[in-house]
Amino acid sequence: MSPSSEVPSAPATGERFEAVLRDTVGPLAEEIDRSGRFPREGVRALAEAGLLGLLSSPENGGAGGDLRQAAGVVERLAGTCGSTAMVLLMHYAATTVVDRHGPEDARRDIAAGSHLSTLAFSERGSRSHFWAPGSTATPDGAGAVCLDAEKSWVTSAGEADSYVWSSRPLRADGVMSLWLVPAGSAGIDVRGDYDGFGLRGNASSPVTGKGVSVTETAMLGDDGQGLDTALGLVLPCFLVLSAAFSLGVTQALLDLTARHLTGTRLEHLGQSLAEQPIPRQEYARLRLRADALRSFLDATLTALDTGLPEAQLRVLQVKALAAETAAEVADGAMRLCGGSAFRRDLGVERRFRDALAARVMAPTTEALHDFCGRAGLGLPLFGDAR
Repeated sequence: MSPSSEVPSAPATGERFEAVLRDTVGPLAEEIDRSGRFPREGVRALAEAGLLGLLSSPENGGAGGDLRQAAGVVERLAGTCGSTAMVLLMHYAATTVVDRHGPEDARRDIAAGSHLSTLAFSERGSRSHFWAPGSTATPDGAGAVCLDAEKSWVTSAGEADSYVWSSRPLRADGVMSLWLVPAGSAGIDVRGDYDGFGLRGNASSPVTGKGVSVTETAMLGDDGQGLDTALGLVLPCFLVLSAAFSLGVTQALLDLTARHLTGTRLEHLGQSLAEQPIPRQEYARLRLRADALRSFLDATLTALDTGLPEAQLRVLQVKALAAETAAEVADGAMRLCGGSAFRRDLGVERRFRDALAARVMAPTTEALHDFCGRAGLGLPLFGDAR
């Protein structure tokens, strides 16, 4: 039997989550991938099951769940529908800062499941270097601020209710300030529909902002301290949940491969593919990689839970390890399933495409390797960026 991830234990979410997977997300996954449309039904079902507010604090009306529970949810979703999982992953990452620093109405709406948020960090000018925003924030009268930006690859673009938006500081020294920007603000423009290789329903598109007016109270945290907020709240959540996403896709690929190997026969030998030593050994190697990732993710969550000194390094390592594991297992699954893997009905090729996304999502595997090297060698994480 395949190892099962932890499902959320927050009140009234466990059985309802299983129903969402069974009745809504699963049946629509293939159609979402084929059409490339946003998984509104799945997101709505997650909201009704209380899962949009899983990480929201109880004082805001949320479930008060923790990162381990969120990782369990994202893992299970990713194995079923990668697009829906990515939408929720980005919402959770945004929730970490909104629940701490956002306005009361947004915090309560997220907790109630009536507000979907997302991150708007990556930019056209700095690409995956999210820690170096080119977006600007300038004073625009008493208590007003004007935001200008060219954001790239914003998940749920045009679908979310708000963006956690990075810019250069308004007045203070520092690298970055963060804002909660209503998606319907004048001056925001989503540039085209997403038509991608994988995660085809996650609505990841460029978003530009020209003269977007917000109040100074829309700032999340202190002016100029956005990078510290991102590193302390957003990044650990994003990296851990990205690893859980990769693990979910990896496990789904292994399950599909095992089904193919045990169910496909070489009639002239009277044996299944699983009874052949080479496919069996290759499957075992891929399974070992997946099990090692699961153990590392669990250790990372434990390090965060208990405040171990190595927690920061583990958080940086876990997405890099997960992304490369998912890519390796995806390639291996395609090879083991042969020509059958290219058929949509087997489900391998969809997971193969989704598995490759984590490598290039900021921070990329290469950037994380550099961060890990810096952390291990006692160098500043971002060099001169701060």
